Amino acid sequence: MEHQIIIETEVEGVETFADALREVIPAALEAEGVGLPCEVDVLFTDDEGIHQINLEQRDVDRATDVLSFPMFEFTPGEPPTPEDEDLLDPGSEVLPLGDMVLSVDHIKAQAAEFGHSERRELCYLAVHSVLHLLGYDHLDEGPQKKQMREREEAILGALGITREEDHGAE
Repeated sequence: MEHQIIIETEVEGVETFADALREVIPAALEAEGVGLPCEVDVLFTDDEGIHQINLEQRDVDRATDVLSFPMFEFTPGEPPTPEDEDLLDPGSEVLPLGDMVLSVDHIKAQAAEFGHSERRELCYLAVHSVLHLLGYDHLDEGPQKKQMREREEAILGALGITREEDHGAE
């Protein structure tokens, strides 16, 4: 199934990040059992850029690592299937799943803080965002957060991307 990963950037030097996203986003969609071709729009920005988007879109006055803006409301664990073909964009015949905004500043800082590679941090945030686009949430500290964390680790593990992966190596 051919997914469209559209990547824009407001910062320099994200070519390897873009390549990783073209692998991990389709893998996360497949792992979740998405049965339709999807489009995910990604924006790489810095802390200042994501802070502005967070303020404008969510009324939250701070930078963050990733923002997810789903086009549809799905139930966690119930991904779109071929029966949902009415959700496809008639022009492109793909499901416009939503938008993902990533702060490269946060990716680099969090990778250093957690002692793993920038690639691992990027892939974690991308999987996290894909799950948000598919209806997962973690606003509570209970079962929803646990369910989301379990899926993140399962998807990353299946890709061989673990916390231990190439500690600090880029």
